[in-house]
Amino acid sequence: MAALYGGRHRWKRINCLHIFSRKLTGKYDYDLLVIGGGSGGLACSKEAAQLGQKVAVLDYVEPSAKGTKWGLGGTCVNVGCIPKKLMHQAALLGTAVKDAKKYGWQIPDTISHDWPTMAEAVQNHVKSLNWGHRVQLQDKKVKYMNLKGSLVDEHTVRGLSKAGKETVLTAKNIVIATGGRPKYPTNIPGAAEHGITSDDIFWLKKSPGKTLVVGASYVALECAGFLKGIGLDTTVMVRSIALRGFDQQMASLVTDYMEAHGTRFAWKSVPNRVDKLSSGALQVTWTDTQTGSEHKDTFDSVLWAVGRAPETKALGLDKLGVQLNKETGKIVVGPDESTSVPNIYAFGDIGEGRPELTPTAIKAGKLLAHRLAGQSTELMNYDNVPTTVFTPLEYSCVGLSEEEAEKRHGKDGIEIYHAFYKPLEFTVAERDASQCYIKVVCEQGGNGKILGLHFTGPNAGEVAQGFAMGFQCGATYSHLIQTVGIHPTCAEEVVKVHITKRSGLDATVTGC
Repeated sequence: MAALYGGRHRWKRINCLHIFSRKLTGKYDYDLLVIGGGSGGLACSKEAAQLGQKVAVLDYVEPSAKGTKWGLGGTCVNVGCIPKKLMHQAALLGTAVKDAKKYGWQIPDTISHDWPTMAEAVQNHVKSLNWGHRVQLQDKKVKYMNLKGSLVDEHTVRGLSKAGKETVLTAKNIVIATGGRPKYPTNIPGAAEHGITSDDIFWLKKSPGKTLVVGASYVALECAGFLKGIGLDTTVMVRSIALRGFDQQMASLVTDYMEAHGTRFAWKSVPNRVDKLSSGALQVTWTDTQTGSEHKDTFDSVLWAVGRAPETKALGLDKLGVQLNKETGKIVVGPDESTSVPNIYAFGDIGEGRPELTPTAIKAGKLLAHRLAGQSTELMNYDNVPTTVFTPLEYSCVGLSEEEAEKRHGKDGIEIYHAFYKPLEFTVAERDASQCYIKVVCEQGGNGKILGLHFTGPNAGEVAQGFAMGFQCGATYSHLIQTVGIHPTCAEEVVKVHITKRSGLDATVTGC
Protein backbone atom coordinates (compact mmCIF):
# COMPACT_ATOMS: atom_id res chain seq x y z
CA MET A 1 0.00 0.00 0.00
CA ALA A 2 1.14 3.54 -0.61
CA ALA A 3 1.87 5.88 2.28
CA LEU A 4 -1.13 7.03 4.29
CA TYR A 5 -2.67 10.40 3.53
CA GLY A 6 -4.69 12.75 5.72
CA GLY A 7 -8.44 12.95 5.63
CA ARG A 8 -11.17 10.57 6.56
CA HIS A 9 -10.63 6.90 5.78
CA ARG A 10 -12.66 3.74 5.99
CA TRP A 11 -11.72 0.17 6.70
CA LYS A 12 -12.94 -3.00 5.06
CA ARG A 13 -12.48 -6.58 6.16
CA ILE A 14 -12.08 -9.09 3.35
CA ASN A 15 -11.14 -12.72 3.95
CA CYS A 16 -9.60 -11.79 7.30
CA LEU A 17 -7.42 -9.25 5.46
CA HIS A 18 -7.80 -5.63 6.57
CA ILE A 19 -7.72 -3.39 3.54
CA PHE A 20 -7.26 0.32 3.89
CA SER A 21 -9.49 1.98 1.31
CA ARG A 22 -9.26 5.71 0.65
CA LYS A 23 -12.30 7.85 0.01
CA LEU A 24 -12.93 8.61 -3.66
CA THR A 25 -11.66 12.14 -3.17
CA GLY A 26 -8.33 10.85 -1.88
CA LYS A 27 -5.28 9.50 -3.66
CA TYR A 28 -4.91 6.00 -5.14
CA ASP A 29 -1.84 3.86 -5.68
CA TYR A 30 -2.28 4.22 -9.42
CA ASP A 31 -4.21 6.24 -11.96
CA LEU A 32 -4.77 3.11 -14.02
CA LEU A 33 -4.56 -0.57 -13.15
CA VAL A 34 -4.73 -3.08 -16.01
CA ILE A 35 -5.54 -6.74 -15.39
CA GLY A 36 -4.15 -8.74 -18.30
CA GLY A 37 -0.78 -8.53 -20.03
CA GLY A 38 -1.84 -9.43 -23.55
CA SER A 39 -1.56 -7.25 -26.63
CA GLY A 40 -4.47 -5.01 -25.64
CA GLY A 41 -3.60 -4.65 -21.97
CA LEU A 42 0.04 -3.85 -22.73
CA ALA A 43 -0.90 -1.31 -25.41
CA CYS A 44 -3.35 0.41 -23.07
CA SER A 45 -0.90 0.53 -20.16
CA LYS A 46 2.04 1.85 -22.21
CA GLU A 47 -0.10 4.49 -23.90
CA ALA A 48 -1.48 5.67 -20.55
CA ALA A 49 2.03 5.92 -19.10
CA GLN A 50 3.13 7.99 -22.10
CA LEU A 51 0.28 10.37 -21.28
CA GLY A 52 1.62 10.89 -17.76
CA GLN A 53 -0.54 8.38 -15.92
CA LYS A 54 0.82 6.20 -13.11
CA VAL A 55 0.12 2.68 -14.37
CA ALA A 56 0.44 -0.93 -13.24
CA VAL A 57 -0.18 -4.19 -15.12
CA LEU A 58 -1.09 -7.48 -13.47
CA ASP A 59 -0.56 -10.59 -15.55
CA TYR A 60 -0.65 -14.22 -14.55
CA VAL A 61 -0.83 -17.26 -16.84
CA GLU A 62 -2.57 -20.33 -15.51
CA PRO A 63 -0.92 -23.39 -17.07
CA SER A 64 -3.05 -25.24 -19.63
CA ALA A 65 -4.67 -28.55 -18.74
CA LYS A 66 -1.51 -30.16 -20.13
CA GLY A 67 0.74 -27.95 -18.01
CA THR A 68 1.87 -25.63 -20.81
CA LYS A 69 2.83 -22.17 -19.60
CA TRP A 70 4.40 -19.08 -21.10
CA GLY A 71 5.52 -15.53 -20.43
CA LEU A 72 4.23 -11.98 -20.77
CA GLY A 73 2.43 -10.98 -23.95
CA GLY A 74 -0.86 -12.87 -23.99
CA THR A 75 -2.34 -15.25 -26.53
CA CYS A 76 -1.13 -13.55 -29.71
CA VAL A 77 2.55 -13.57 -28.78
CA ASN A 78 2.69 -16.95 -27.05
CA VAL A 79 0.02 -19.29 -28.38
CA GLY A 80 -1.64 -17.42 -31.23
CA CYS A 81 -0.80 -15.13 -34.12
CA ILE A 82 2.99 -15.15 -33.85
CA PRO A 83 3.82 -18.86 -33.51
CA LYS A 84 0.90 -19.69 -35.85
CA LYS A 85 2.24 -17.45 -38.63
CA LEU A 86 5.76 -18.85 -38.21
CA MET A 87 4.56 -22.44 -38.46
CA HIS A 88 2.37 -21.46 -41.42
CA GLN A 89 5.53 -20.07 -43.00
CA ALA A 90 7.28 -23.39 -42.39
CA ALA A 91 4.50 -25.11 -44.33
CA LEU A 92 4.65 -22.56 -47.17
CA LEU A 93 8.39 -23.16 -47.46
CA GLY A 94 7.69 -26.86 -47.91
CA THR A 95 5.43 -26.02 -50.85
CA ALA A 96 8.03 -23.60 -52.21
CA VAL A 97 10.68 -26.34 -52.16
CA LYS A 98 8.41 -28.50 -54.32
CA ASP A 99 7.78 -25.58 -56.70
CA ALA A 100 11.51 -24.87 -56.86
CA LYS A 101 12.18 -28.00 -58.93
CA LYS A 102 10.06 -26.56 -61.75
CA TYR A 103 12.13 -23.38 -61.55
CA GLY A 104 15.37 -25.29 -62.07
CA TRP A 105 16.55 -25.92 -58.52
CA GLN A 106 18.16 -29.33 -58.13
CA ILE A 107 16.49 -30.71 -55.02
CA PRO A 108 16.51 -34.33 -53.73
CA ASP A 109 13.32 -36.24 -54.41
CA THR A 110 12.86 -36.96 -50.70
CA ILE A 111 12.78 -34.07 -48.25
CA SER A 112 11.60 -34.14 -44.66
CA HIS A 113 10.68 -31.73 -41.91
CA ASP A 114 12.13 -31.75 -38.39
CA TRP A 115 9.60 -30.57 -35.80
CA PRO A 116 12.07 -30.06 -32.90
CA THR A 117 14.21 -27.69 -35.00
CA MET A 118 11.21 -25.59 -36.01
CA ALA A 119 9.64 -25.65 -32.55
CA GLU A 120 12.83 -24.56 -30.81
CA ALA A 121 13.34 -21.67 -33.23
CA VAL A 122 9.72 -20.51 -32.88
CA GLN A 123 9.77 -20.83 -29.09
CA ASN A 124 13.05 -18.92 -28.84
CA HIS A 125 11.55 -16.08 -30.86
CA VAL A 126 8.48 -16.01 -28.62
CA LYS A 127 10.69 -15.89 -25.51
CA SER A 128 12.56 -12.94 -27.00
CA LEU A 129 9.23 -11.15 -27.38
CA ASN A 130 8.33 -11.95 -23.74
CA TRP A 131 11.56 -10.30 -22.65
CA GLY A 132 11.02 -7.36 -25.00
CA HIS A 133 7.60 -6.65 -23.48
CA ARG A 134 9.06 -6.56 -19.98
CA VAL A 135 11.79 -4.17 -21.10
CA GLN A 136 9.24 -1.90 -22.79
CA LEU A 137 7.12 -1.72 -19.65
CA GLN A 138 10.18 -0.82 -17.61
CA ASP A 139 11.30 1.82 -20.11
CA LYS A 140 7.84 3.42 -20.08
CA LYS A 141 7.71 3.24 -16.27
CA VAL A 142 4.76 0.85 -16.15
CA LYS A 143 4.83 -1.32 -13.02
CA TYR A 144 4.57 -5.00 -14.01
CA MET A 145 3.45 -7.56 -11.43
CA ASN A 146 3.17 -11.29 -12.02
CA LEU A 147 -0.03 -11.54 -9.98
CA LYS A 148 -3.48 -13.01 -10.54
CA GLY A 149 -5.82 -10.07 -10.18
CA SER A 150 -9.39 -10.01 -8.88
CA LEU A 151 -11.70 -7.11 -8.09
CA VAL A 152 -12.50 -6.07 -4.53
CA ASP A 153 -14.44 -2.91 -5.39
CA GLU A 154 -14.53 -0.34 -8.18
CA HIS A 155 -11.14 1.04 -7.14
CA THR A 156 -9.43 -1.96 -5.52
CA VAL A 157 -7.74 -5.06 -6.90
CA ARG A 158 -6.33 -7.98 -4.99
CA GLY A 159 -3.32 -9.67 -6.57
CA LEU A 160 -2.34 -13.22 -5.70
CA SER A 161 1.17 -14.52 -6.39
CA LYS A 162 2.06 -18.08 -7.37
CA ALA A 163 3.18 -18.62 -3.76
CA GLY A 164 -0.18 -17.43 -2.45
CA LYS A 165 0.93 -14.01 -1.21
CA GLU A 166 -1.72 -11.29 -1.44
CA THR A 167 -1.11 -7.72 -2.55
CA VAL A 168 -3.85 -5.09 -2.49
CA LEU A 169 -3.72 -2.19 -4.95
CA THR A 170 -5.98 0.77 -5.56
CA ALA A 171 -6.54 2.77 -8.73
CA LYS A 172 -8.73 5.55 -10.04
CA ASN A 173 -9.67 3.35 -13.02
CA ILE A 174 -9.44 -0.39 -13.54
CA VAL A 175 -9.22 -2.00 -16.97
CA ILE A 176 -9.91 -5.70 -17.62
CA ALA A 177 -8.14 -7.16 -20.65
CA THR A 178 -7.76 -10.81 -19.74
CA GLY A 179 -8.84 -12.29 -23.09
CA GLY A 180 -9.87 -15.92 -23.38
CA ARG A 181 -8.62 -19.49 -23.38
CA PRO A 182 -9.51 -22.54 -25.52
CA LYS A 183 -12.41 -24.71 -24.38
CA TYR A 184 -12.52 -28.47 -23.97
CA PRO A 185 -15.83 -30.23 -24.59
CA THR A 186 -17.23 -31.30 -21.23
CA ASN A 187 -19.44 -34.15 -22.45
CA ILE A 188 -16.86 -36.29 -24.29
CA PRO A 189 -14.99 -38.89 -22.21
CA GLY A 190 -11.23 -38.57 -22.58
CA ALA A 191 -11.37 -35.17 -24.32
CA ALA A 192 -9.45 -33.18 -21.70
CA GLU A 193 -7.46 -36.13 -20.40
CA HIS A 194 -5.97 -37.08 -23.76
CA GLY A 195 -6.41 -33.99 -25.94
CA ILE A 196 -4.49 -30.75 -26.46
CA THR A 197 -5.51 -27.26 -27.61
CA SER A 198 -3.88 -24.28 -29.30
CA ASP A 199 -2.45 -23.48 -25.84
CA ASP A 200 -0.20 -26.53 -26.27
CA ILE A 201 0.49 -27.19 -29.95
CA PHE A 202 3.13 -24.47 -30.38
CA TRP A 203 5.11 -25.57 -27.31
CA LEU A 204 5.35 -29.28 -28.07
CA LYS A 205 8.92 -30.56 -27.99
CA LYS A 206 8.22 -33.40 -30.40
CA SER A 207 6.00 -33.74 -33.44
CA PRO A 208 2.29 -34.28 -32.75
CA GLY A 209 2.30 -36.96 -35.47
CA LYS A 210 -0.95 -38.08 -37.02
CA THR A 211 -3.42 -35.49 -35.77
CA LEU A 212 -7.18 -35.13 -35.54
CA VAL A 213 -8.29 -31.49 -35.34
CA VAL A 214 -11.80 -31.17 -33.94
CA GLY A 215 -13.54 -27.98 -35.02
CA ALA A 216 -13.69 -25.81 -38.13
CA SER A 217 -12.95 -22.33 -36.81
CA TYR A 218 -10.06 -20.34 -38.24
CA VAL A 219 -7.90 -21.69 -35.40
CA ALA A 220 -8.77 -25.27 -36.38
CA LEU A 221 -8.15 -24.78 -40.09
CA GLU A 222 -4.93 -22.83 -39.60
CA CYS A 223 -3.49 -25.51 -37.32
CA ALA A 224 -4.61 -28.32 -39.61
CA GLY A 225 -3.15 -26.43 -42.56
CA PHE A 226 0.37 -26.08 -41.22
CA LEU A 227 0.37 -29.60 -39.76
CA LYS A 228 -0.45 -31.06 -43.17
CA GLY A 229 1.95 -28.60 -44.81
CA ILE A 230 4.92 -29.94 -42.87
CA GLY A 231 4.01 -33.48 -43.85
CA LEU A 232 1.79 -34.80 -41.04
CA ASP A 233 -1.30 -36.94 -41.59
CA THR A 234 -4.11 -34.55 -40.66
CA THR A 235 -7.90 -34.88 -40.37
CA VAL A 236 -10.39 -32.12 -39.56
CA MET A 237 -13.69 -33.10 -37.92
CA VAL A 238 -16.52 -30.66 -38.69
CA ARG A 239 -19.83 -30.69 -36.84
CA SER A 240 -21.66 -28.26 -39.13
CA ILE A 241 -19.93 -25.62 -41.29
CA ALA A 242 -16.42 -24.25 -41.67
CA LEU A 243 -15.47 -20.69 -40.72
CA ARG A 244 -18.80 -19.72 -39.19
CA GLY A 245 -19.31 -15.97 -39.45
CA PHE A 246 -17.20 -15.69 -42.59
CA ASP A 247 -18.44 -15.58 -46.18
CA GLN A 248 -19.43 -19.17 -46.85
CA GLN A 249 -18.46 -19.25 -50.52
CA MET A 250 -14.95 -18.20 -49.49
CA ALA A 251 -14.94 -20.74 -46.66
CA SER A 252 -15.74 -23.49 -49.16
CA LEU A 253 -12.83 -22.43 -51.37
CA VAL A 254 -10.48 -22.61 -48.36
CA THR A 255 -11.57 -26.12 -47.39
CA ASP A 256 -11.72 -27.30 -51.02
CA TYR A 257 -8.07 -26.29 -51.44
CA MET A 258 -7.11 -28.06 -48.22
CA GLU A 259 -8.91 -31.24 -49.28
CA ALA A 260 -7.32 -31.12 -52.73
CA HIS A 261 -3.90 -30.93 -51.09
CA GLY A 262 -4.33 -33.89 -48.75
CA THR A 263 -6.12 -32.72 -45.61
CA ARG A 264 -8.93 -35.14 -44.78
CA PHE A 265 -12.29 -33.81 -43.61
CA ALA A 266 -14.88 -35.72 -41.59
CA TRP A 267 -17.91 -33.58 -42.42
CA LYS A 268 -21.09 -33.56 -40.31
CA SER A 269 -19.41 -35.62 -37.63
CA VAL A 270 -19.28 -35.40 -33.83
CA PRO A 271 -16.78 -37.15 -31.54
CA ASN A 272 -18.13 -39.50 -28.87
CA ARG A 273 -15.05 -40.47 -26.87
CA VAL A 274 -11.25 -40.62 -26.85
CA ASP A 275 -9.49 -43.68 -25.45
CA LYS A 276 -5.78 -44.20 -24.96
CA LEU A 277 -4.67 -47.62 -26.17
CA SER A 278 -1.88 -49.70 -24.64
CA SER A 279 0.29 -48.69 -27.61
CA GLY A 280 -0.05 -45.04 -26.58
CA ALA A 281 -2.19 -44.20 -29.62
CA LEU A 282 -5.49 -42.35 -29.15
CA GLN A 283 -8.58 -44.10 -30.44
CA VAL A 284 -11.33 -41.66 -31.37
CA THR A 285 -14.92 -42.83 -31.80
CA TRP A 286 -17.28 -40.53 -33.67
CA THR A 287 -20.71 -40.46 -35.31
CA ASP A 288 -21.58 -39.32 -38.82
CA THR A 289 -24.69 -37.25 -38.09
CA GLN A 290 -26.00 -37.62 -41.65
CA THR A 291 -26.01 -41.43 -41.67
CA GLY A 292 -25.95 -42.17 -37.94
CA SER A 293 -23.05 -44.57 -38.49
CA GLU A 294 -20.24 -44.85 -35.96
CA HIS A 295 -16.55 -44.72 -36.94
CA LYS A 296 -13.20 -45.27 -35.23
CA ASP A 297 -9.64 -44.34 -36.04
CA THR A 298 -6.39 -43.92 -34.14
CA PHE A 299 -4.29 -40.77 -33.90
CA ASP A 300 -1.12 -39.65 -32.17
CA SER A 301 -2.72 -36.35 -31.12
CA VAL A 302 -6.21 -34.88 -30.81
CA LEU A 303 -6.36 -31.08 -31.02
CA TRP A 304 -9.57 -29.47 -29.75
CA ALA A 305 -10.44 -26.19 -31.48
CA VAL A 306 -14.08 -25.89 -30.51
CA GLY A 307 -14.17 -22.30 -29.30
CA ARG A 308 -12.77 -20.07 -26.60
CA ALA A 309 -14.06 -19.05 -23.17
CA PRO A 310 -13.51 -15.58 -21.68
CA GLU A 311 -11.25 -15.36 -18.63
CA THR A 312 -13.86 -13.86 -16.30
CA LYS A 313 -14.59 -16.49 -13.66
CA ALA A 314 -11.76 -15.65 -11.25
CA LEU A 315 -12.14 -11.86 -11.45
CA GLY A 316 -14.88 -11.52 -8.82
CA LEU A 317 -17.13 -9.67 -11.25
CA ASP A 318 -20.37 -11.07 -9.81
CA LYS A 319 -19.67 -9.56 -6.38
CA LEU A 320 -19.41 -6.09 -7.88
CA GLY A 321 -22.37 -6.47 -10.19
CA VAL A 322 -20.40 -6.26 -13.43
CA GLN A 323 -22.89 -7.35 -16.08
CA LEU A 324 -22.01 -10.43 -18.12
CA ASN A 325 -23.69 -12.00 -21.13
CA LYS A 326 -25.15 -15.16 -19.59
CA GLU A 327 -24.63 -17.23 -22.73
CA THR A 328 -21.05 -16.26 -23.60
CA GLY A 329 -19.73 -15.23 -20.18
CA LYS A 330 -18.27 -12.09 -21.74
CA ILE A 331 -18.49 -8.63 -20.18
CA VAL A 332 -21.21 -6.36 -21.51
CA VAL A 333 -19.53 -3.11 -22.56
CA GLY A 334 -20.58 0.24 -23.96
CA PRO A 335 -19.13 2.03 -27.00
CA ASP A 336 -16.51 3.56 -24.66
CA GLU A 337 -15.55 0.10 -23.24
CA SER A 338 -17.29 0.93 -19.94
CA THR A 339 -18.90 -1.84 -17.89
CA SER A 340 -22.01 -1.62 -15.74
CA VAL A 341 -19.83 -0.56 -12.78
CA PRO A 342 -18.28 2.95 -12.78
CA ASN A 343 -14.49 3.17 -13.13
CA ILE A 344 -14.24 -0.41 -14.44
CA TYR A 345 -13.60 -0.89 -18.15
CA ALA A 346 -13.10 -3.93 -20.37
CA PHE A 347 -12.00 -4.44 -23.94
CA GLY A 348 -10.52 -6.99 -26.32
CA ASP A 349 -11.70 -10.59 -26.55
CA ILE A 350 -13.40 -10.36 -23.17
CA GLY A 351 -15.87 -7.71 -24.36
CA GLU A 352 -19.24 -8.92 -25.63
CA GLY A 353 -19.61 -8.48 -29.39
CA ARG A 354 -16.02 -7.40 -29.95
CA PRO A 355 -13.87 -8.98 -32.70
CA GLU A 356 -11.41 -11.47 -31.21
CA LEU A 357 -8.48 -9.89 -33.02
CA THR A 358 -5.20 -8.54 -31.70
CA PRO A 359 -5.09 -5.30 -33.75
CA THR A 360 -8.58 -4.26 -32.58
CA ALA A 361 -7.60 -4.86 -28.95
CA ILE A 362 -4.42 -2.83 -29.38
CA LYS A 363 -6.19 0.11 -31.00
CA ALA A 364 -9.12 -0.01 -28.58
CA GLY A 365 -6.69 -0.08 -25.64
CA LYS A 366 -4.78 2.96 -26.86
CA LEU A 367 -7.96 4.94 -27.48
CA LEU A 368 -9.27 4.00 -24.03
CA ALA A 369 -6.03 5.22 -22.45
CA HIS A 370 -6.45 8.60 -24.15
CA ARG A 371 -10.05 8.93 -22.97
CA LEU A 372 -9.24 7.97 -19.38
CA ALA A 373 -6.39 10.49 -19.36
CA GLY A 374 -8.78 13.19 -20.58
CA GLN A 375 -6.87 13.63 -23.81
CA SER A 376 -9.54 12.54 -26.29
CA THR A 377 -13.17 11.49 -26.74
CA GLU A 378 -12.53 9.31 -29.80
CA LEU A 379 -14.18 5.89 -29.71
CA MET A 380 -13.01 2.69 -31.34
CA ASN A 381 -14.59 2.01 -34.73
CA TYR A 382 -15.32 -1.71 -34.87
CA ASP A 383 -16.76 -1.61 -38.40
CA ASN A 384 -14.83 -2.81 -41.44
CA VAL A 385 -12.03 -4.48 -39.50
CA PRO A 386 -9.85 -6.52 -41.90
CA THR A 387 -8.62 -9.98 -41.06
CA THR A 388 -6.85 -12.94 -42.63
CA VAL A 389 -7.19 -16.68 -42.16
CA PHE A 390 -3.70 -18.15 -42.58
CA THR A 391 -4.75 -21.44 -44.12
CA PRO A 392 -2.62 -23.08 -46.87
CA LEU A 393 -4.51 -20.91 -49.36
CA GLU A 394 -4.81 -17.69 -47.39
CA TYR A 395 -8.16 -15.90 -47.13
CA SER A 396 -8.47 -12.23 -46.29
CA CYS A 397 -11.54 -10.07 -46.01
CA VAL A 398 -12.79 -6.69 -44.92
CA GLY A 399 -16.38 -5.54 -44.55
CA LEU A 400 -19.53 -7.61 -45.05
CA SER A 401 -19.86 -11.18 -46.26
CA GLU A 402 -22.19 -11.78 -49.19
CA GLU A 403 -24.73 -13.30 -46.79
CA GLU A 404 -24.66 -10.32 -44.41
CA ALA A 405 -24.80 -7.78 -47.24
CA GLU A 406 -27.84 -9.52 -48.71
CA LYS A 407 -29.46 -9.64 -45.27
CA ARG A 408 -28.97 -5.90 -44.75
CA HIS A 409 -29.59 -4.59 -48.26
CA GLY A 410 -31.62 -7.30 -49.97
CA LYS A 411 -30.55 -9.42 -52.94
CA ASP A 412 -31.49 -6.71 -55.42
CA GLY A 413 -29.75 -4.05 -53.34
CA ILE A 414 -26.25 -5.38 -53.90
CA GLU A 415 -23.98 -6.03 -56.87
CA ILE A 416 -21.18 -8.57 -56.66
CA TYR A 417 -18.12 -8.35 -58.88
CA HIS A 418 -15.91 -11.42 -58.93
CA ALA A 419 -12.99 -13.12 -60.64
CA PHE A 420 -11.11 -16.42 -60.65
CA TYR A 421 -7.45 -15.67 -61.31
CA LYS A 422 -4.15 -17.53 -61.50
CA PRO A 423 -1.16 -16.13 -59.58
CA LEU A 424 1.87 -15.84 -61.87
CA GLU A 425 3.88 -17.84 -59.34
CA PHE A 426 1.54 -20.81 -59.92
CA THR A 427 2.10 -20.99 -63.67
CA VAL A 428 5.64 -22.37 -64.00
CA ALA A 429 5.09 -24.53 -60.91
CA GLU A 430 1.96 -25.93 -62.60
CA ARG A 431 -0.08 -25.47 -59.45
CA ASP A 432 -3.86 -25.62 -59.47
CA ALA A 433 -5.39 -22.18 -58.97
CA SER A 434 -9.07 -23.08 -59.14
CA GLN A 435 -9.68 -21.73 -55.62
CA CYS A 436 -7.91 -18.38 -56.15
CA TYR A 437 -10.85 -16.01 -56.17
CA ILE A 438 -11.82 -12.37 -55.61
CA LYS A 439 -15.22 -11.07 -54.59
CA VAL A 440 -16.17 -7.40 -54.21
CA VAL A 441 -19.61 -6.78 -52.69
CA CYS A 442 -21.08 -3.37 -53.56
CA GLU A 443 -24.26 -1.38 -53.08
CA GLN A 444 -26.45 -1.46 -56.17
CA GLY A 445 -26.71 1.89 -57.94
CA GLY A 446 -24.86 5.17 -57.63
CA ASN A 447 -21.09 4.86 -57.44
CA GLY A 448 -21.46 1.43 -55.87
CA LYS A 449 -20.18 1.82 -52.32
CA ILE A 450 -18.02 -1.19 -51.47
CA LEU A 451 -19.55 -3.19 -48.62
CA GLY A 452 -17.16 -6.14 -48.55
CA LEU A 453 -13.97 -7.38 -50.18
CA HIS A 454 -12.84 -11.02 -50.13
CA PHE A 455 -9.64 -12.56 -51.48
CA THR A 456 -8.13 -16.04 -51.52
CA GLY A 457 -4.57 -16.44 -52.71
CA PRO A 458 -0.91 -15.91 -51.81
CA ASN A 459 -0.10 -13.17 -49.29
CA ALA A 460 -3.80 -12.47 -48.79
CA GLY A 461 -3.24 -10.37 -45.68
CA GLU A 462 -0.83 -8.06 -47.50
CA VAL A 463 -3.44 -7.54 -50.21
CA ALA A 464 -6.38 -6.81 -47.90
CA GLN A 465 -4.45 -4.48 -45.59
CA GLY A 466 -4.06 -1.88 -48.33
CA PHE A 467 -7.63 -2.06 -49.50
CA ALA A 468 -8.88 -1.83 -45.91
CA MET A 469 -7.86 1.82 -45.75
CA GLY A 470 -10.18 2.51 -48.67
CA PHE A 471 -13.12 1.36 -46.54
CA GLN A 472 -12.33 4.12 -44.03
CA CYS A 473 -12.53 6.61 -46.88
CA GLY A 474 -15.85 5.40 -48.28
CA ALA A 475 -14.40 3.45 -51.22
CA THR A 476 -16.72 2.77 -54.15
CA TYR A 477 -16.58 0.51 -57.17
CA SER A 478 -15.89 3.63 -59.23
CA HIS A 479 -12.78 4.29 -57.11
CA LEU A 480 -11.71 0.68 -57.54
CA ILE A 481 -11.80 0.60 -61.34
CA GLN A 482 -10.11 4.02 -61.52
CA THR A 483 -7.13 2.61 -59.62
CA VAL A 484 -4.11 1.54 -61.67
CA GLY A 485 -2.85 -1.91 -60.78
CA ILE A 486 0.74 -2.92 -60.05
CA HIS A 487 1.82 -5.50 -62.63
CA PRO A 488 2.33 -8.42 -62.27
CA THR A 489 0.69 -8.95 -58.88
CA CYS A 490 -2.29 -10.78 -57.47
CA ALA A 491 -3.55 -7.55 -55.92
CA GLU A 492 -3.98 -5.91 -59.33
CA GLU A 493 -6.69 -8.43 -60.13
CA VAL A 494 -8.82 -6.77 -57.44
CA VAL A 495 -8.87 -3.42 -59.28
CA LYS A 496 -9.71 -5.19 -62.56
CA VAL A 497 -12.87 -7.04 -61.45
CA HIS A 498 -15.70 -6.23 -63.83
CA ILE A 499 -17.89 -9.31 -64.22
CA THR A 500 -20.93 -9.48 -61.98
CA LYS A 501 -22.35 -12.64 -60.46
CA ARG A 502 -25.77 -11.53 -61.68
CA SER A 503 -24.59 -11.68 -65.32
CA GLY A 504 -23.78 -15.38 -65.14
CA LEU A 505 -20.71 -14.83 -67.35
CA ASP A 506 -17.47 -16.77 -66.91
CA ALA A 507 -15.40 -14.87 -64.33
CA THR A 508 -12.07 -16.55 -65.14
CA VAL A 509 -9.29 -14.04 -65.81
CA THR A 510 -7.55 -14.59 -69.15
CA GLY A 511 -4.32 -13.09 -70.47
CA CYS A 512 -1.49 -11.77 -68.34
